[in-house]
Amino acid sequence: MRWIIQSALILDPKGKHHNKVRDVLIENGIIQDIKSSLKAEKEDRLINAKGMNLSLGWIDLKANFRDPGFEYKEGLLNGLDAAAKGGFTRVLCMPSTLPAIDSKAQVVYLRSRSAGHAVDLLPAGCISQGGKGQQMSEMFDMMSVGAVAFSDDKPIERTALMNRSLDYSRELDVPLMSICMDPDLADGGVMHEGKMSNSLGLKGIPSVAEEIRVAREIEVLRYSGGKLHLMLLSSKRAVEMVRKAKKEGLNITAGVAAQQLCFTDKDLASFDSNLKVLPPFREESDRLALIKGLKDGTIDVICSNHEPENIENKKREFEHAAFGNSTIEAAFSLICKGSAEKLGIDQIVHALAIGPRQVLGDEQQSIELGNKAEFTLFSADVSSEYTKDSWISKSLNSSIIGQTLPGKVYGIVNGEQLVLQED
Repeated sequence: MRWIIQSALILDPKGKHHNKVRDVLIENGIIQDIKSSLKAEKEDRLINAKGMNLSLGWIDLKANFRDPGFEYKEGLLNGLDAAAKGGFTRVLCMPSTLPAIDSKAQVVYLRSRSAGHAVDLLPAGCISQGGKGQQMSEMFDMMSVGAVAFSDDKPIERTALMNRSLDYSRELDVPLMSICMDPDLADGGVMHEGKMSNSLGLKGIPSVAEEIRVAREIEVLRYSGGKLHLMLLSSKRAVEMVRKAKKEGLNITAGVAAQQLCFTDKDLASFDSNLKVLPPFREESDRLALIKGLKDGTIDVICSNHEPENIENKKREFEHAAFGNSTIEAAFSLICKGSAEKLGIDQIVHALAIGPRQVLGDEQQSIELGNKAEFTLFSADVSSEYTKDSWISKSLNSSIIGQTLPGKVYGIVNGEQLVLQED
């Protein structure tokens, strides 16, 4: 099986073909040649990529597919189909399911259920047994069958558990992924606490609810060591705290949801329940601080934070609606809309392709001969129309359905599998 991707502009900041238009020959899922022009054999499949960018395949480090237990909201295979449309070749699937992913058997279920799909599902195991935040789970057992990271997909209350788990992560050399939110300070809040929440008459979640937990995680990391990834930063001060911790040399990385680059608390004036998310959209100064953090390397990763929800949970009064926004198939457009004038395309590629690999410890961080063919084809200069008919996710809790946004994904290559989007 041989493919030639023709005339693609390669965006590979760590590679020698960066910013060059090249043909790429793939045979049996491996990169065999990269040249300005390649002669095709009769049996070769040609993919015209003129006007497209080609980067390492994007990796989403936080998505929920609600499987097992809540398949009616998404399901593994449907979620992976939506991820392919969004340009992702791998997805880290959160373990907050029913039952929670806290054992070898549950990890094996995820891997076997998703086997053969064009998008690789990366299982995250729970930090605690059942995701209940009390006793540490059997991390080694889960890692032995394919878990690549650990998170409860919610805040860890017990500092002792966080300390012991970080210590264990140092031995396993896998990232411990934390969601920083103090439940007491956030209790009952439905949006960012500030002038906008006061004017709308809604209870707010203050920035300090995030920042106090960022501070705790950093202090515990300093004490115990380990490998810590803060998945969802949203506040200016939290970014500053991570920046300082990195300068100190702590083994810490951070991520931001694509939608956080696009929306602020002012967008909630419409009372659109699809914009009710955690962490909440904060003020413009916070949004700009997140973009600055991506530009200077404080924030390593942009994730989708895909949270599919059924209509019964979302089409309700804002205060009573569930948190969550279905985003995985439109994450790139959200990034382009929110940061087009301030974040360069190389920085976007780094946050979608290279940063996630660094967090996971993947050594293949450039496009080179002999490496597995794992690419995303896309353009930031072409727009995409998002409609109910074209939406792949089972859940329609998306704030952008019915809109045309900048940014288009044309397809993915992952080994011997190729998925091209229909125009």
